[in-house]
Amino acid sequence: MVFASGLAGCANGLRKSGRQEDDFFFVQLSDTHWGFKGPPNPEAANTLRQAVQAVNALPRQPDFIVFTGDLTHTTDDEAERHKRMREFKLIVADLKTPVQRYMPGEHDASLDQGKAFQEHFGATHYSFDHKGVHFAVIDNVSDPQAAIGDAQIDWLLSDLKPLPPDAPIVVFTHRPLFDLAPQWDWATKDGSKAIDLLQHWKNVTSSMVTSIKSTTSRPAPLPTTPPSHSSFRSLRRFRSPSARRCPGSGPSAARPGVSRDLRRRIARRVHAQGRLARGTAAVQPAAAIGTY
Repeated sequence: MVFASGLAGCANGLRKSGRQEDDFFFVQLSDTHWGFKGPPNPEAANTLRQAVQAVNALPRQPDFIVFTGDLTHTTDDEAERHKRMREFKLIVADLKTPVQRYMPGEHDASLDQGKAFQEHFGATHYSFDHKGVHFAVIDNVSDPQAAIGDAQIDWLLSDLKPLPPDAPIVVFTHRPLFDLAPQWDWATKDGSKAIDLLQHWKNVTSSMVTSIKSTTSRPAPLPTTPPSHSSFRSLRRFRSPSARRCPGSGPSAARPGVSRDLRRRIARRVHAQGRLARGTAAVQPAAAIGTY
């Protein structure tokens, strides 16, 4: 998935200076599954390159690009795992945007607790700041039990603690922090701990669309029933970005018994509930680049 998100207008002045140059956008690419081969996408060897071309063709390059997991497709062969990661890096090296950030998905990290990923891409969880916005990347895939772990929760607390209560924060996770569809592995075992921690800040956006999306390489179906979001009852939704398909993209593979219309309606609802915030913040998103 390729998203461009404009982050402006948060409560109490994300753009305190009021200068136009404080606005920015970034592109999010997800679930490229490099190395996948199968009938759902006979063009799997080309879609990552097409995504790179699409981003390079933007009239304005983003401030940065974030890859939110499942960069490569899972394999039990350790040598093949490393080979796929090397090939992925060679392809994305053609991106014009120099700043690129990576996080793992379960296909990249669950079989070896993220060792290969760290060798090729660096830390599996980290944070960074950009033009007044704090970004935190949470790893909920390296643990085979789909847990964040107490050590990482402690890190998140220490990372966010210096920030004021109204600081604009964006949290990236591959899996959703709540139980979206546990039977499909769309949940985080101890995600409630992270949610409870994040409640202390007013302007938090959670971006976990990678686990509820159409993929760039290996299409994924959607649940037949919209999930319950009881864990987020005290949180407000940000407006969801609009989306359009890029040229050459195709429909997601259908799960038997799930109509295309139902999948679209579920996708719209999940997207709306995936951008969540507590308090009165409002995000003004740019138009999405598209969906593969």
